[in-house]
Amino acid sequence: GSCSTIVLNNPRRRNALSLPMLRCLRQDLLHDVKSRELRVIVIAAEGPVFCSGHDLKELSTEDDVKHHSQVFELCAEVMTLIQKLPVPVIAKVNGLATAAGCQLVASCDIAVASEKSKFATPGVNIGLFCSTPAVALGRSLPRKVALEMLFTGEPLSAHEALMHGLVSKVVPEDKLEEETMKISHKICESSKSVLALGKATFYRQITQDLDTAYKMTTQVMVDNLTLRDGQEGIEAFIQKRKPVWTH
Repeated sequence: GSCSTIVLNNPRRRNALSLPMLRCLRQDLLHDVKSRELRVIVIAAEGPVFCSGHDLKELSTEDDVKHHSQVFELCAEVMTLIQKLPVPVIAKVNGLATAAGCQLVASCDIAVASEKSKFATPGVNIGLFCSTPAVALGRSLPRKVALEMLFTGEPLSAHEALMHGLVSKVVPEDKLEEETMKISHKICESSKSVLALGKATFYRQITQDLDTAYKMTTQVMVDNLTLRDGQEGIEAFIQKRKPVWTH
């Protein structure tokens, strides 16, 4: 299987999620997503800032309400798209992630950060509360931690982000690429069809009550056994051999 890396590459603008950047990100996330070879997507960035959030020049009074709506609606579309994709998406963070950039990290399935990374939602300090980033933050962090970030705009260090669950791993900067690829390669060893089913099911059940979640996932486990790779994995385990996935 293969790993696709998407690089936010506008360091002069602190990799802001402008409309062109959001359109490119959506296009790249969807590129080859149905390919049997694609197993994982990594989102990385050039420069000292992973992503600074929205381009504030697009949110000035020079533009009308329709334009402002377009910016936020496209951003929400991209964030929800990440969780709808049939492959895991990993954020590789090396630097500052603020506002919608922090939202992007929170929206990814896995996030690996360097020790120098920081995470903040400072919109309150410029009079634009980070309400859309709060959707992703509120689903990744304990409520009181998310609200402290939103109310104060103060950043979390990489280790604080790890402690509260915003990122899944923190490593020295010189180990970031190695650790991200280690996770990617491990994912690539599994069946794409099984992972796709598992990812979709995880995000469905997480918003349900306990009884509904168990009822739904019980049926999914049965459905998983009907997949060719579901049976291949069990047979390979019993026969003490490496499975041959068809994906």
